Amino acid sequence: MKIKSILVKSITVAALSVTGLVAAEATAQTADAATVQNDASVVTVNYVSDNSITVYNNYENPVATGQTLASNTSWKVIKTAYDSKGHKWYDLGKNQWVRAKYVTSGHHAATNATTQATPKTTTNTQAHSQASAAVAPKAQTQTTNYASAAKSTSYTSNATGSEASAKAWIAGQESGGSYSASNGQYVGKYQLSASYLNGDYSAANQERVADQYVQSRYGSWTAAKSFWQANGWY
Repeated sequence: MKIKSILVKSITVAALSVTGLVAAEATAQTADAATVQNDASVVTVNYVSDNSITVYNNYENPVATGQTLASNTSWKVIKTAYDSKGHKWYDLGKNQWVRAKYVTSGHHAATNATTQATPKTTTNTQAHSQASAAVAPKAQTQTTNYASAAKSTSYTSNATGSEASAKAWIAGQESGGSYSASNGQYVGKYQLSASYLNGDYSAANQERVADQYVQSRYGSWTAAKSFWQANGWY
C-alpha cells in the first residue's frame, strides 16, 4: 500500500510538471509575437537601393501583398508589433505591414520630398507657394493653382453616387474643398503628402492621386470615410 501511494504521488507530480511546462511555453510564445504601444505616429520610408519597400499582409507570417511604398514617402502608423524573431513591424492601416528597419520616425519635409522626386519643378513649387500665400476667394485660388502647375490634362473621377458623396465629405473635412490648402507636408484639397503629387499640384493631379491613394489603402471612398469618422484622419 505504501509503495502504491508513492507511485500515485509521483505520477501526480509528473503530470503537474508537464502541465506547468506547457503553460510556460504557451506564455513564452504569446510574448514572442505581440502588438505593443505605438512609438511613432508617422513614419517615412528610407532611401533604399530599389527606391521602394515591400508591404506585407501581416507581421507573424508575412506574405507580400504586391504593393510597394516609395522612398521618402510618409505614412501614418496604426499599430506597432514584434514578430517571433524580435523584428519590429508597423501596420499602416488595413493590415498593410512594413519592417521598421526600412522606415524612420517622423515625416519628410515637403520641400525635400518634392525636390528629390522632381528636380525640375522649382518654378511650379514657387508658383504653388505664391498661390498658397495669396489672400483671395477660394474659387480664384483654385483657378490660379491649376494654371500654375498645368502639367496634368483633365481628369474625370470614376467616383459616383455614395462614392462621390464620401469623397466630397472627406475633402470638406480635410481642406474645406480648397486645392491650395497647405498644412506642413500635406497639400491640397485632400491633404495628400506633397511627395505623392510629385511636384504637380494641379486640380486634375490632386483628384487623380487622391483616387489612387484611397483605392490602394481603403478600397473605396466610403470605406475611407468610415475610417476618417472613427479616427479623425484617413
